[in-house]
Amino acid sequence: MNVQKNDVYNILKSLEIILEKSFPILPNYLVAIKLKEVESIIDSIYDALPGEVQEARSLLRRKAEIQIEAQQKAEQIVLEARHEAERLLSESELLREVQKEAEIIKEQVMSECAEIKRKALEDAEVFRNQAHDEAMRIKEGAEAYAEQVLASLENTLSQHQQLVKNGQIYMEKLREESSNNYDPLKQNYPPEQRTINGDDFKI
Repeated sequence: MNVQKNDVYNILKSLEIILEKSFPILPNYLVAIKLKEVESIIDSIYDALPGEVQEARSLLRRKAEIQIEAQQKAEQIVLEARHEAERLLSESELLREVQKEAEIIKEQVMSECAEIKRKALEDAEVFRNQAHDEAMRIKEGAEAYAEQVLASLENTLSQHQQLVKNGQIYMEKLREESSNNYDPLKQNYPPEQRTINGDDFKI
């Protein structure tokens, strides 16, 4: 222990000698010395210090390094946390944008479906009205045709009835003349009327 103290004293004495031999710039304030010599003396002082002091100094230096590392680690964690928060926020914003776009698309699709449905109902109504009008025209045409056919049949039946009636009248005359014992063809009808008029039996 005394040896170490003597070594330190000797080193400090050497430092005093260097300072005494230094070049004065401002007396008692500023001098010029050789940096290498001073650094060498400082290293010697550190080497002459007791082991406990050196260990304590090493621990202090390590403590400072640990504090610096811890601070850097904390700053790194904060930075990563900030980046993660920004990423999550960005993803959240993106998700909101996607949801918003999805809602817009959904509304557009629903609007288009409603428009298609409305157009389909309008077209169906138009087709129904057209079909109804066409059915009415067909019905009216069929009724008119039926009336025409029935009128034609009625006319034909009227002609046949008239023909039958004429024939009945003629046959009645023949019976009357036969019952009176005379020839109706010679006595009651002029020669030009003896021939039966075929027009009476035309349809």
